[in-house]
Amino acid sequence: MPDRYGIETKKLNIGYKSDLIKDIDLAARPGEIVTLIGPNGCGKTTLLKTITGELKKRGGVIFLDGKDKDAHKPSEIARKMSIVMTYRVKPQLMTCREVVEMGRYPYTGRLGIPSDKDLEKVRQAMEWTDVSEIGDVFFSDISDGQRQRVLLARAICQEPKILVLDEPTSFLDIRHKIDILERVRSFAREEKVAVVMSLHELGIARNISDRVVALGQGRVMKIGTPGEVFTEEFIRELYNLEDMSLELLGEMPWLK
Repeated sequence: MPDRYGIETKKLNIGYKSDLIKDIDLAARPGEIVTLIGPNGCGKTTLLKTITGELKKRGGVIFLDGKDKDAHKPSEIARKMSIVMTYRVKPQLMTCREVVEMGRYPYTGRLGIPSDKDLEKVRQAMEWTDVSEIGDVFFSDISDGQRQRVLLARAICQEPKILVLDEPTSFLDIRHKIDILERVRSFAREEKVAVVMSLHELGIARNISDRVVALGQGRVMKIGTPGEVFTEEFIRELYNLEDMSLELLGEMPWLK
C-alpha cells in the first residue's frame, strides 16, 4: 500500500444476507475525493455503510491509514473517520451547537465533558461552515441546507483523516448543493482528508471528483478518472439508457 495511506478496500464483499457486490478494490488518498455513482439500488449506500462499520463486511479487508480496520479499536476509528449521514442524528431536543459538539466525543473521555480545546474546535468548525449564528437554534427547526452544514461542522471538528458522505446534496436546491460541495472540496484539499461520497448529480460528480467508482449490474463496472468514466457510451450502459434519447437532459458538457 502506498505510504500516503487514507482508506482502501481489498477484495471487499458487501451485502445483507447474501453478496450484493464482490471483490471491491478502491482507494481514497489524503486530499482526494472519490465519488460513487450508479442507479438506485446498485449498492452505493451499502458500500458506504460497510466502510463505516454500520454493516458487517461479508469478506475482504478495509484499511484505514494502512492498517486493517478490524485491528483498530473503536475509539481509534472514531478519531480517524467522520460520517455525514442525516438519518444518524436524533435531534429532537438538540441545538445545532450540541449536534456539532458530538464530533468531539472521541476526545472528551468517559464523562463526555468538552474541554476548552474541544469547544474551540467546535467554534472553528461552526465558523468555517457558516453556522455560528444558529448555534442556539434547535436542529429540528432549521432548513435542509443548514442541517447539512451543521453535520459537516460536526464532521470537521472531529478532525478526521477520512470523511464519508452519503448523498450530501439530497433535497438541496442548487445554491446549497454548490455551497456544501465547495466546503467539502476545500476541507479535503486544505486538511489533506480522504473523502468517499455518493452522488446522483453526474455533472457535479464529473467536476469535483479525483476518481469515480461506478456501481451497477451487481458489480463494480468501472473505476477511473472522471474523464475515463464520463463517456456517453459508458453512462448509457451504466444507467441502462441504450435505447433512450437524452434530449430532455439538454447539453451535457460533462460527457465526452
